Amino acid sequence: MSIAKEKLIAMYRTMVRIRRFEERIAQEFADGNIPGSVHLYIGEEAVATGAIAHLRKDDYIMSTHRGHGHLIAKGGETAKMMAELFAKKTGYCLGKGGSMHIANIDIGMLGAAGIVGSGIPIATGAGLSAKLRGTDQVTICFFGDGASNIGRFHEGINLASVWCLPVVFICENNLWAVSVSTSCSLNIANIADRAIGYGIPGVVVDGMDVMAVYEAAGEAVSRARSGKGPTLIEAKTYRFRGHFEGDAGNYRPKEEIEEWLKRDPIKLYKEKLLEMRVLTEKQAEEIDKKALAEMDEAVKFAKESPFPEPEEALENVYS
Repeated sequence: MSIAKEKLIAMYRTMVRIRRFEERIAQEFADGNIPGSVHLYIGEEAVATGAIAHLRKDDYIMSTHRGHGHLIAKGGETAKMMAELFAKKTGYCLGKGGSMHIANIDIGMLGAAGIVGSGIPIATGAGLSAKLRGTDQVTICFFGDGASNIGRFHEGINLASVWCLPVVFICENNLWAVSVSTSCSLNIANIADRAIGYGIPGVVVDGMDVMAVYEAAGEAVSRARSGKGPTLIEAKTYRFRGHFEGDAGNYRPKEEIEEWLKRDPIKLYKEKLLEMRVLTEKQAEEIDKKALAEMDEAVKFAKESPFPEPEEALENVYS
């Protein structure tokens, strides 16, 4: 698949912005500036970036509790995201959603989902909406390996298959559902193998290789947009930090962590772009410098923003 130089650099920029956002969140959370719980996307940047690079603004994504990277890749403003995590009223959800329920309908981000697997039937519903309205909008639904063992996974994908809905289901298999290894929860080598039960394509891709994700997602999005129905993609990836901030993650073998750290998706992609002479070291440094400055501005905006007033607690509550 031929990819324009500008697209290749844009994907690198997105991955760096996600990484720098998440690293700053880790710092601010440790400093006590962020309430609640946060689950960081560090290590998995290639999945969101490669997949969402195919979407239009009016296409949809359904996210997870580990969803900051998805929103940034879809065009989210880091200042509003930071404000939301700081529980400020200038955030995307007026400070009421926080990390695990952040959303922005204006750019097609239907929301993060704190309940594992709950986004799958929502994504199927979005696909049904597009089909009934006669548009060619596509929905990408992200979920983890743990969600693949939940009833909503089977119900949502089966219905999307039966009704030939324009949804791309992407399982971000980072090998661990909190502290439960996939070796204990799955009796198959690949989650994507389950696609055969629904009569749809199942694809396994290296989730640490953004170009591999881009290629696989491109075929799936094209299939969905042309009315040929859903695809199940399994991206083999790894979270570099604990399940949530504060989780030491010491249930994972040290050797396993070290091996995956060697396959940092940003480092691998940068090396590839340098080898292709698409990117220079100077350009890479400038992209990183701008990302760091962007996060400084986002934190400044969040810290200077007001908290919601107590009487606003019942506003925008629908159920």
